Amino acid sequence: MTALIAVLLLLAAGVWFGATVDAVAEAAVAGRPVRTALAAPFRRTALMLSRQAIETEHPDTLNHLLAPACYLVLAAAGLSVVPFAPGVAVTDIATGLVLWGACEALVVVVVFLNGWSANAPLPLIGGYRYVAIGLPAMLISMFVLIGTALPAQSLGVSAVVESQRVLINAVRQPLGLPLFLLLGLSITLRGPFNYGDSADLVGGTQAEVAGVQRLLWRGAKLAMLTAFSAMAATVFLGGYLGPVLPGPAWLVLKTALVMLMLVAITHLVARVPPARMLTWLWTVLLPLSFVDLVWAGLEAMR
Repeated sequence: MTALIAVLLLLAAGVWFGATVDAVAEAAVAGRPVRTALAAPFRRTALMLSRQAIETEHPDTLNHLLAPACYLVLAAAGLSVVPFAPGVAVTDIATGLVLWGACEALVVVVVFLNGWSANAPLPLIGGYRYVAIGLPAMLISMFVLIGTALPAQSLGVSAVVESQRVLINAVRQPLGLPLFLLLGLSITLRGPFNYGDSADLVGGTQAEVAGVQRLLWRGAKLAMLTAFSAMAATVFLGGYLGPVLPGPAWLVLKTALVMLMLVAITHLVARVPPARMLTWLWTVLLPLSFVDLVWAGLEAMR
């Protein structure tokens, strides 16, 4: 019960923190006063709630509602395997990394479902385009996560944390964390990997959505940002490990650090054309992830 409450609190705090940092970063990049950005998430929420909902011709209403709900459930399920302290996790299973990988893969299905259900061209194009980019990104994550499991000799997330008591995986596998952050950008539809909800498609899967539905989707994306950041902090930065402060405090601080990195990349790195990104994924990033796996294997054999 303690772990479940911790997961819900972290998700709620992460959604608020992510929205606030996003607004501050957006204001800083645009040259606007940062002070006014602190209240931006509340103004944006009120604006979305006040807007009239948009309905296309013959939409798949059930799936349109299920998409943000499933997205949020995937964030909570992924976060459920993250330990807040030794023995404190909602589900401390021996295959926690596999469960997280399943949540990653299902995000592709949820984003496509969100685009499909509107029954409109731009959302559908956004869904198809996200699938094309998201699938190779999942392969990168697979190699990187296997690399973190090798020193622990386990697919359990708690075992991965304990294997970092002497040296964290971010140092042990220098390619791992940067490659994993790219996946985070993909499954949260952010910055250079936002091909599902991008501006060139007038919002992509959200092009025909307004009001509460848009607010729910944005909240689910911020929840997934929180869950991903917690997982990255756990498997690469040692999670709850650290001096002086209690374990949960270290996990929260490291999660916030990863969120700040992702938000910075979102607002500072441009998105390239989909065809070029696909080329980079298959010819550069995927081979690099395999190099990271080989590196991790050699390190584990020493």
